[in-house]
Amino acid sequence: MHPITLPCVLMRAGTSRGPFFLRDWLPADETARDETLIGAIGASDLLQVDGVGGGSTLTSKVAIVSRSSQPDCDVDYLFAQVGVGQRSVDTRPNCGNMLSGVAPFAIEQGLVAAQDGQTTVRVFNVNTRARIDVTVLTPGRRVTYDGLTSIDGVAGTAAPIRLNFLDAWGSVTGSVFPTGQRIDVIDGVEVTCIDAAMPLMIVRAADLGVGGREPPIELDANRTLLERLERLRLVAGERMGLGDVSTSVIPKPVLVSRGHDDDSVTSRYFTPRRCHASHAVTGAIGVATAFALPGTVASGPTSVAGVRKLSVLHPQGRIDVEVAIDGDGADARIQRASLVRTARKILQGELHIPDYVFSRPIQIRDQNHDQIHEGDNPMLKHLIAPTLAAALAATAPAAHAFPDKAITIVVPTAAGGGNDAMARTIAQKLGTLLGQTIVIDNRAGANGSIASEFVARAPADGHTLMFGYIATHSMNPALQKLRYDPVNDFEPIGLVGYSATLMVANANVPVKDVKDLVAQLKAKPDKYTYASAGNGTAPHFAAELFKMNAGVVMLGVPYKGSAPAVSDTIGGQTQFMFPSLFTALPHVKAGKLKALAVAGPKRSASLPDVPTLKEAGVDGVDVMQWYGLFAPARTPKPIVEQLNKALNQILNDKDIIKRIEDHGADVESSTPEQLGALVKSELTKWKGVVQKAKLTAD
Repeated sequence: MHPITLPCVLMRAGTSRGPFFLRDWLPADETARDETLIGAIGASDLLQVDGVGGGSTLTSKVAIVSRSSQPDCDVDYLFAQVGVGQRSVDTRPNCGNMLSGVAPFAIEQGLVAAQDGQTTVRVFNVNTRARIDVTVLTPGRRVTYDGLTSIDGVAGTAAPIRLNFLDAWGSVTGSVFPTGQRIDVIDGVEVTCIDAAMPLMIVRAADLGVGGREPPIELDANRTLLERLERLRLVAGERMGLGDVSTSVIPKPVLVSRGHDDDSVTSRYFTPRRCHASHAVTGAIGVATAFALPGTVASGPTSVAGVRKLSVLHPQGRIDVEVAIDGDGADARIQRASLVRTARKILQGELHIPDYVFSRPIQIRDQNHDQIHEGDNPMLKHLIAPTLAAALAATAPAAHAFPDKAITIVVPTAAGGGNDAMARTIAQKLGTLLGQTIVIDNRAGANGSIASEFVARAPADGHTLMFGYIATHSMNPALQKLRYDPVNDFEPIGLVGYSATLMVANANVPVKDVKDLVAQLKAKPDKYTYASAGNGTAPHFAAELFKMNAGVVMLGVPYKGSAPAVSDTIGGQTQFMFPSLFTALPHVKAGKLKALAVAGPKRSASLPDVPTLKEAGVDGVDVMQWYGLFAPARTPKPIVEQLNKALNQILNDKDIIKRIEDHGADVESSTPEQLGALVKSELTKWKGVVQKAKLTAD
């Protein structure tokens, strides 16, 4: 694959921001479409520096617009929530903020003819199958973004955009109150499960021990609150008929408390594991509905039929919602709800999507002919050439003996960590043996999946290799569904070695030993935080196993590799970590980290006075990390054998052995078949751990 280019309009819509696409601009295949969105946002990175995202769920949103398939609607709007720091695309929820940009975008792209003065566009939300009338100002039959309307959470003013929700009640579950009750009791807490524009689980803030007006940063730091909310949300999701919602963003949890007057309610809206910086529009509709109707945990002091203007108070101000109520008491229902948003077009042009996000070449096929073609789509010229090029490259015979150019070893972690150091140690000798330059390519991010996917799709000619390890080829695939298969997408070359996992602490943390740490955490849960090289890595698994077996609570902070995680543990931003002995030993010897225990079956010869966790009173934490070299699947056997022979020759070098062992790792070579068997057995082992410990990728 090569990078692709496609049209894009970047818009601020309400208090959100993201790219807007016509459906025809994107691949028809859903997998290719989602991978395109991941590349557009830069989802694999927490900061999203390689895309147009902003490192937040509020700026990782996408709107896909097309002419409507519904007879009474003008356009279809599919909303996509793209992951932050993880490769995911969720099209189950709706976003009312992004909705405010749909009508201006549709008019400017020629899907709807503008009227002189103002234009109302009926939008069909594909996610929830609800209809919304969106009215925008169009003086002279042209969209204007300039105006004097302000909304809280956005600087400046702009033209008003009115959203009139026509049938958003019960659009996802089929009922406004999908459990059949306006108040349910879950784990002793009263909650209201409501489906009004967005499935919500609403809880009184006071019932969870908070005031309800705290800033988001304070609520996000309250780990006990977040864990309690999530437990309630999981049960609520089941009762609402949504099934297992552990990997879904709905229902959204909401904390409510009293407003300023009888027509306002204070809300803290979660997305679902972080508090929203302001408030979602669809969430505001749901909260206003629960406030207007009697018998819910959010019900206001009065409930009368007719039109009411209500205010949902959020951390950055308020959202005013106008609701039309029909009936009284238990028979009361919401006929419609409307509110005002603003939007602004930021830029329009071509968006370049990197090749590493795609798991396979994009296939575009005619509906009537089983062949690839360009058709009338203006973006196909950007897609078709790379596809054909990849196909030709895959079938072309090798013209030269291996290796005939530089060899790249892709390392799935940032430079400076243990994996990087080990790979560079091997590369120095490997280049000499093979007579070619060896390039180390650090492709950190997404817990190793960026590097793994890149190598899995690379030409199977031996010139692109991967320094894989326990996280990329067993732990992360055991934890979550990825876009690569650790067994079928790789040819094992050979094992490099093993390294014990070490439990370390910041040198100044006031903890004497493991027993002291457990006692402190039981007395005050979440007193300390631990760093990991990312969810799905060995430091993450070891820490979670420690928490489970010790019966303690400790907040985890995922980093983009072991190097920055170790750095912050040394600096005191986090207090504990479970790095490999190879990574940690130099810092322990320098006095920058304090070794507490070995997370393995025996003590390390490098630190003979440091006990195992079992000896320290915490059994069941055995994480021996391993490292190996891999090539893409279908790499010719003679090339694999040549690489294995060279690797094993290097691992028999006394200087290499000493350099690796000085860092606390044990060198061990293998055949390709032995490494392949190790991957399969480790994958099975860690799948069992994930199930037993109930670990998740969040």
